[in-house]
Amino acid sequence: MQGTKMAKGARRRLRSPSRLALVCATTALWTGACGKKEATAPAGPSADASAAPAATPAVDRVQATAIFGLPPDRYEHPQIPTSPVKVELGRTLFFDPRLSKAGDVSCNSCHGLESYGVDREATSKGHEGQRGDRNAPTVLFAAGHVAQFWDGRAADVEEQAKAPVLNPVEMAMPDAKAVEQRLAAIPGYVSMFQAAFPEAGEAAVTFDNMAKAIGAFERTLNSRSRFDDWQDGKDEALTAEEKEGLGLFVRLACITCHNGPLLGARTFQKLGKVEPWPFAARGNDDPGRKKFTGKDEDLHHFKVPSLRNVAMTGPYFHDGKTADLGEAVQLMAKHQLGRSLDDAQVKKIVAFLGTLTSDLPPAMRAAPVRPAEPPPAPTGAGPAAPSPAADPGVGPAAAAAPIPAPNAVPAPAGAGPAASAASRVAPPPAPAGPTGAAAAAAPTTAPAAAPNTPPGAAAPVAASPAPAGR
Repeated sequence: MQGTKMAKGARRRLRSPSRLALVCATTALWTGACGKKEATAPAGPSADASAAPAATPAVDRVQATAIFGLPPDRYEHPQIPTSPVKVELGRTLFFDPRLSKAGDVSCNSCHGLESYGVDREATSKGHEGQRGDRNAPTVLFAAGHVAQFWDGRAADVEEQAKAPVLNPVEMAMPDAKAVEQRLAAIPGYVSMFQAAFPEAGEAAVTFDNMAKAIGAFERTLNSRSRFDDWQDGKDEALTAEEKEGLGLFVRLACITCHNGPLLGARTFQKLGKVEPWPFAARGNDDPGRKKFTGKDEDLHHFKVPSLRNVAMTGPYFHDGKTADLGEAVQLMAKHQLGRSLDDAQVKKIVAFLGTLTSDLPPAMRAAPVRPAEPPPAPTGAGPAAPSPAADPGVGPAAAAAPIPAPNAVPAPAGAGPAASAASRVAPPPAPAGPTGAAAAAAPTTAPAAAPNTPPGAAAPVAASPAPAGR
């Protein structure tokens, strides 16, 4: 309970007018840039940031915590209570490719927790190899964003979790009912849903509850970085170069957009605010937020990404066409601030951005064991169960599903050892024993941690739906 109150308090501080005013005042003190609707490049030689003194003024820790601050340990939903069993259900669903039509794409396929919540591709591969039209951002800290997707079309992670499952390019399930039928055909999931949503009783397996559980899990995906340690008073957590990079980041007005505990993810901004963004040269003319709102004033506006873990989550921007972080820094300085940075300045800023990399605990990255599907009917108990190719479901509930769940689920192609671990299935229950309602009440299969690999903002507007989760 205390942790919940602290997290809610932190969120209120993140969005409070007084905190925003303090950030703006600090920005104005350092740069004179805060409060301007559209930033303009300074005239004359001073427009080039390389004219700045070689020694960058240090940023006082008090100033830094006023501009940034610490994120909460987790982001609680104000109306949806959480519990450990709900989080565990969400974690299991997050890794389960059976939420996709072909049984080969999970949330973790595009937002791999072994690789800081991304797949490190320009655009992600979905159903039958189709590609989305925007880069998949990291799921880490996503619950703290002002809204979800690059265009903000989902209010929170619970709403966002539904979209990829039904998107024909991504996981391609035809409708919510098909998802419910597939999950209800797996006794282990029935037990897990009933434990996570006891108030729903036998009607616990719903599409809405699936999204609530995944959201509950994603709200725990916060982890500390060296920059947090430095803000907490551990001066040696940052090197001299990293502190100089922080000073440049503040003085050059990067904090106009990248402020708060997540260093961004609080507003929507026009890409190419000072100098037009080269959409055509990049083979891309994404309308941005206008695609969602239909308003001309939202043309080429995108959510400002969080810079948490930015060194580990390339390629960058909505089109995923910039692989190098230093190049991304140069592009932002040019098109958003009207500045040109020299190599030394870029190097220092990149060094500072590296301090935002989280130390991801193994438990956060571990793939759980999935609940097993029902076994085939015992010999002599009636007609033989259909083969997986014809009808992989077993029993009345599975037979009613328009898209039955596959018995054997391959790991997503190229996803590596961690994704392979995600496809593991708990041993099926013995054929003998209770069936029907009794089986539905069977104890939840306890997920087990799997071996992990070490850990290491998109494209033309298409006629098909925008990639959910992007």
